[in-house]
Amino acid sequence: MLYALHEYAYYTAAPLRLAAQMARDFWGNPANPAAETAMGRTLYASAELFANLTRRHGKPAWGIDKVEIEGVDVRVREVTVWSSPWCRLTHFARDRGDLRRAGRKTFEPAVLIVAPLSGHYATLLRGTVRQFLKDHEVYVTDWTNAKQVPVLEGRFDFHDYIDHVRQMLGAIGSRAHVLGVCQPGPAVLAAASLMAEDNDPARPASMTFMGSPIDARLAPTVVNKLAEEKPFTWFKSNMIHTVPPPYPGAGRRVFPGFVQLAGFMTMNEERHRDAHWEYFADLVKGDGDGQAKHLEFYDEYLSVLDLTEEFYLQTIDIVFQDYLLPKGQLTHRDRKVRPEAIGDIGLMTIEGEDDDISGVGQTQAAHGLCPNVPEGRRELLVQPDVGHYGIFNGRRFREEIYPKVRDFIARNDEAVLSA
Repeated sequence: MLYALHEYAYYTAAPLRLAAQMARDFWGNPANPAAETAMGRTLYASAELFANLTRRHGKPAWGIDKVEIEGVDVRVREVTVWSSPWCRLTHFARDRGDLRRAGRKTFEPAVLIVAPLSGHYATLLRGTVRQFLKDHEVYVTDWTNAKQVPVLEGRFDFHDYIDHVRQMLGAIGSRAHVLGVCQPGPAVLAAASLMAEDNDPARPASMTFMGSPIDARLAPTVVNKLAEEKPFTWFKSNMIHTVPPPYPGAGRRVFPGFVQLAGFMTMNEERHRDAHWEYFADLVKGDGDGQAKHLEFYDEYLSVLDLTEEFYLQTIDIVFQDYLLPKGQLTHRDRKVRPEAIGDIGLMTIEGEDDDISGVGQTQAAHGLCPNVPEGRRELLVQPDVGHYGIFNGRRFREEIYPKVRDFIARNDEAVLSA
């Protein structure tokens, strides 16, 4: 019912949205002699803000067609190398000729960036991808919005997620490096454990976890406390809704992206309110730079996808309530997941000192679960004065965190090649 009401509210607001767009165009038209008056700028800003707040944000484009390496613009194209109804494995293929002109090897270490499936599209990692492209062959998990997957395609749960990670590593080939950003950490560690135990030739050469809830019992945040305080039945009764027509996934039970977004916004309500007030002020002043920065951030932040009921509820159960992986009780397809089987896969954990999603200690718990990783092939980083988003995006990531990850991957790549 909530999903249908959400759609109803969007469509019934269409006349108001259209009126706001017309008012914006009228008061923003330079031919209008009143456009530059105080009243004109205020009316323009009000109409633009309303139109922007009530419009629908679709899946953003990656928009990565080149990357600068050693002063050379290296062309990049998106190539799908593996897919399922639930995910597309995208390779950001760099032009070989451009790489040679930049003085680089045409085949650098392959990195699989496993994007979170927790409400936002994989494009949230656009800045992460751009940075890794400077030194690596980059592959990204581009997850599908559950409301776009017909019911006839079946279910997708936590264990399917583990299988997807393993299959994508196999599609990339021998000994790629894997990077789990936030939510995928437990599933990526489970996949690597199974591959190590099977001596799978496609097992990763290294794994890096950024702000991941490997052991959510440690340094609990508001997110963790909510999962602990509410019974499992509460999540099933209050967070799951049915996709309405005309979406391809009509009838599928999902955790809607707009519900997740509302939770994100509520956690930082004052910050978002201030950001929109500043945007309004920039519109009145005609500050194009301020407007552009606001739109760039919120066009991405407000673009959300739905999760299947089974994946969402199993994640709550396995990761945030029963803590099966750190307790040594996680099983996958009737097999016990044994991180201690990992012996020749490097391990790096990265945490932000000010992370309000995954507290300090939750990610580095992976080191205790993987006692047989050699000391020379592991690294633990707690980045001062950085929050959750800053771990994998922004200036501090580019200048301070990424160089350490790059060097860690290079060391582990060399260790595999010389073994």
